[in-house]
Amino acid sequence: MPARPLVLPPVRLLSPDELARHALAAPLLHRALRLVRWAGEERPVDGFGDLPEDELAAAAAELGLDGEEGLDETAYAWAVAAETALLALEIPEEAREASPAGVPVGRAVPGEAYRRLDGAALAVAEPADGGAVDPHEVLDLWLETAESALADATLPGGPLAAGEDDALSGVSEGVAEAEDELYDDDAALDEAEENGELLDAAMVNLYAFTALGGGSWGADGGTEQGAASEEDAAPEEVPDGGGAPVPLPVLAASLVAPEDAGQPSEEMLDEVTEVIFRLDGLFHLLASTGLLEYQPLDEALIEEVDGEGDEQAPGWDAAAASAAGADDLTADELARYGTVRLTPLGLYGLRERMLEAGAHVPVLGDLADAPAADLLDALPGYPAPALRAEAGGWVEGREPVAAARELLAASVGADPEGPGRRLACRTVLDLLGPAAEPAVREVLDEPELAGLAWTWLRRFGAADLPAPSPEAARWLAVDVLAACLHADEDPEDLAEVVVETVAADDGFAEDAWRVGHPATAVVLEAVGRLHPDRGVAKQARKAAFKARSRQSAAG
Repeated sequence: MPARPLVLPPVRLLSPDELARHALAAPLLHRALRLVRWAGEERPVDGFGDLPEDELAAAAAELGLDGEEGLDETAYAWAVAAETALLALEIPEEAREASPAGVPVGRAVPGEAYRRLDGAALAVAEPADGGAVDPHEVLDLWLETAESALADATLPGGPLAAGEDDALSGVSEGVAEAEDELYDDDAALDEAEENGELLDAAMVNLYAFTALGGGSWGADGGTEQGAASEEDAAPEEVPDGGGAPVPLPVLAASLVAPEDAGQPSEEMLDEVTEVIFRLDGLFHLLASTGLLEYQPLDEALIEEVDGEGDEQAPGWDAAAASAAGADDLTADELARYGTVRLTPLGLYGLRERMLEAGAHVPVLGDLADAPAADLLDALPGYPAPALRAEAGGWVEGREPVAAARELLAASVGADPEGPGRRLACRTVLDLLGPAAEPAVREVLDEPELAGLAWTWLRRFGAADLPAPSPEAARWLAVDVLAACLHADEDPEDLAEVVVETVAADDGFAEDAWRVGHPATAVVLEAVGRLHPDRGVAKQARKAAFKARSRQSAAG
């Protein structure tokens, strides 16, 4: 996992009972549990812990799997059951070293984990009927199976590929050989490390796409986020793993192309294409864990790109370029290159992994009992739906006037984060509603809060409201723009806010330098950079110079 701590928006997790039901339905764990139940008090195994040929065929039939692929999947589920202590392997030490594959020399018996978790209840045919099994115990077991699969997927060739030439040779034998190969082959070791790093990074980015509410990918390969504004966002929009599938080229590009890459180079496009293929192989191996839902690459594409199919089909370079923002494939065209979606269970599992790695991965409701200062420090980094949902949880059950006073006191400050706190404060005050009016009126004479207080009171129809001073109104305009700049909003959205601000105040670009806000110069420089009217932009740049000079003289 990443060495540098991550800070991600909050997610909404399903309840432990719901997650446990998902875990029991995950193919890999469900198969492992059914195999332990099928094995009964004991089953013969060879020196590697694998089932002999006839037993493996019977086990596959028990799972309803057939063909060579079915045998491989059965053997892998058996190996995972042993690795997670659902099965215990009793094999004489000398037999481990000397016995050929497929020759029974030991036995498998129900393991500690199976007995501890009441295996009979766990291995029922319907995962929804989990009985009285502790959901947290089930989730711990599922996490072990997922970790096992994540580790195995990075081995050269992958665990299921290990037995392709002879499905009955044993998957655990194949994995063991692959692991032994790592110690003897530096290239294989490098491949495993690279696969691990790529998989970790891909899963973190997939989590981020989900936490940010990744919506649909349009013709430019970009993502349209769920809510357009705080006003039309609703707490129910916060994702719980049910977001839109992410096209594989988009995920690959997020791992390769910098955000400000501009026109991608041919080398970058080649790298995106390579990552698409590598992720396709890794996700194939992880689909049975329940971490993700994967729609593989359209096999017809490979023929098309090789010149054996439709010559009009977009090639890999087109998909890579579109994902990097330099082409215009439609969402459907991108989806042909594979899509991946994090499940609710996967959201939970990746969050647990990142918590262990030291990342900050909050869950909605974490701040319900926090001081207002902690709430306002966190909210500016949240997407609009999550912001509204977290703020709604905080105000619930609080006395409006006391809560408003705490919020307003926590929002002041000349630090760079201050504008964001005040913008978040306004959102939380909106949720408190008109009952907070007495506390808001109390700050009408405070320079940092007067503009915010006046606009909020006017919005809620407060009577006998004195007109704000021009200074207070302009200070608020600078404060809002400063919050948007600090949040690193999309340049197009920011330009729209700049145009609206200047249109509402004819003298803003020329005279705002007099505003005693610590971010005045930065805001005016942004107006000079983003406003489409050259005359206005020039005025703003001159005003920014005056603001810098004034700050230097005062400092």
